Amino acid sequence: MTSSADHAPGPLGVPGHLFTAIDHVGMAVPDLDEAIAFYRDTFGMRLAHEEVNEEQGVREAMMAVGDSTSHVQLLAPLSPESTIAKFIDRNGPGCQQVAYRVTDVEAVSALLRERGLRMLYDEPRRGTSESRINFVHPKDAGGILVEIVEPASH
Repeated sequence: MTSSADHAPGPLGVPGHLFTAIDHVGMAVPDLDEAIAFYRDTFGMRLAHEEVNEEQGVREAMMAVGDSTSHVQLLAPLSPESTIAKFIDRNGPGCQQVAYRVTDVEAVSALLRERGLRMLYDEPRRGTSESRINFVHPKDAGGILVEIVEPASH
């Protein structure tokens, strides 16, 4: 049960609940085309978006989960030096992150810093489909890489 206080603006004008939805769960995969086929053919997910993000060293696909606005993000390394390649080398393929949708990535980042969490970037970076993103350091979030995503306005 939620109260109206849960949705009242908090510090920096950020809603008290901070996150508006689970945006996506990121899965590190060695072969993007194989993973797309698996999620499509096995789970019935639809390919919603695919792109190469040179800055993050990945080729990625967003697989739509039913009629929701949530996705499974498939992340394949562009090179053996990429963060995703290192993740796969260390942990094997699998869940790499949980991403929460926010309305203002800068305000939420500032509030999380005030609450003692380290953010990976000083300023938001470009994410999938021109979104703006930042990450909570996994050591500050129980070993989970938490991404915050402000979708592009278009």
